[in-house]
Amino acid sequence: MADKNVINLVKILIGTAWIDGTIQPEEREYLNRVAKEKGVADEAEIQPLLHEFTTVKPSECYEWVKQYLGDRPTSEECQQLLEALSGLIYSDGIVATEEANLLTELQSLDPNNISGDHSSNTILSAIRSLYQRWIAKLE
Repeated sequence: MADKNVINLVKILIGTAWIDGTIQPEEREYLNRVAKEKGVADEAEIQPLLHEFTTVKPSECYEWVKQYLGDRPTSEECQQLLEALSGLIYSDGIVATEEANLLTELQSLDPNNISGDHSSNTILSAIRSLYQRWIAKLE
């Protein structure tokens, strides 16, 4: 049995891909690769989601994020999740409004984010930066 945290992370990634109502081909490819790399592609909780037998509502995705982070997430936990989600969100080169809203919500959960008020430009810059670092690791 795979680590429950890994399963939950992959569920959040799948939910994030659905948040704009459809999974793009690049997102599908990304999700399949991550699920295989993390060893959860064959898990009972993941399979129906990964193969799109079940759609994920935005509210489910947000609930999974809250469950994953708990009541008092650390800044490091928030940043790690932000980084994981950014790779998926940027995989198709388009950041949908719903995806940006999820990232904004995640930033607001970060205890080091005192104001809780980040402009979407700041978030998009952070996503681009994380994505560029992620791509650099792959090369």
